[in-house]
Amino acid sequence: MTPTLSSAIGSYLSYLDVERNASDYTKKSYREDLFTLNSYLTNKNNGRSVQVTAITTPLLRGYVAWLSEQKYEPSTISRRLASLRSFFKFCQREEIVDQNPAAPLRNPRQHRRLPHFLSTKEVNQLLMAPPEGTVAGIRDRAILETMYSTGVRVGELVALSDDDVDESQQIIHVLGKGKKERIAPLGSFCLRAIADWLEVRNVNVPEGAPVPLFTNKFGTRLTTRSVARMLEKYIAQTGLDDRTSPHTLRHSFATHLLDNGADIRSVQELLGHANLQTTQIYTHVSAASLRAAYEKAHPRALGR
Repeated sequence: MTPTLSSAIGSYLSYLDVERNASDYTKKSYREDLFTLNSYLTNKNNGRSVQVTAITTPLLRGYVAWLSEQKYEPSTISRRLASLRSFFKFCQREEIVDQNPAAPLRNPRQHRRLPHFLSTKEVNQLLMAPPEGTVAGIRDRAILETMYSTGVRVGELVALSDDDVDESQQIIHVLGKGKKERIAPLGSFCLRAIADWLEVRNVNVPEGAPVPLFTNKFGTRLTTRSVARMLEKYIAQTGLDDRTSPHTLRHSFATHLLDNGADIRSVQELLGHANLQTTQIYTHVSAASLRAAYEKAHPRALGR
């Protein structure tokens, strides 16, 4: 019997969990993407469940058009299309469908937006914001220094454990997207901040379990939301641009490296980007900065 879309989605999510060992974030994204499709098609079918074999390419084109009408960003639509392609590829492998109806669909044209980043002066202002005389302040300084020193994503940061830090080599081992490991150098300011934090840190984990590098007041691992709230507090305190997020420090890390002559391939490796094109956005940022500096300083740049 041909399964409904809902039951096939359940099987696919189990496959991601058991066989692919996908991260919680990946599973959450796929679940959200596929449930949105199921809801759309169920509504189109007057509230009745949809069989997987009834889903055609024209039907999916209508879904993509609906996403666009709902004002979803092109990047979000592209991600949802990737989820559909992967899901129907799974259905092909399980011999539920003969062809992948999502395969012919093209991603929408992306709006190239330059990422928001902080100047070196603004970064220094942010790094100096946490108070030195409190445990929370010492921890927050270490977190901010680590994010700017290494360019790690906030999810990678909170996943760090003591075993990931190699003080003798002055590096950390990072588990990135797709369970890919990479190493990231630690600067001297970052190493000092981490050492200061470890002297006052409270840890409350079962014996033999990995010791989280950054903990909350209960001695357990921090969440990404906790880091975001912490940063929001210091952004408000310093008066920096309220668009600043944990990812802004990653953008700033990459931009400052390129501005100071780093090779783009090295920056790609440090960021853990699978595709060089993803890293190249930062060359546009650097070019924009150079153009702004030129127009401000050159006597003949703006017809003076």
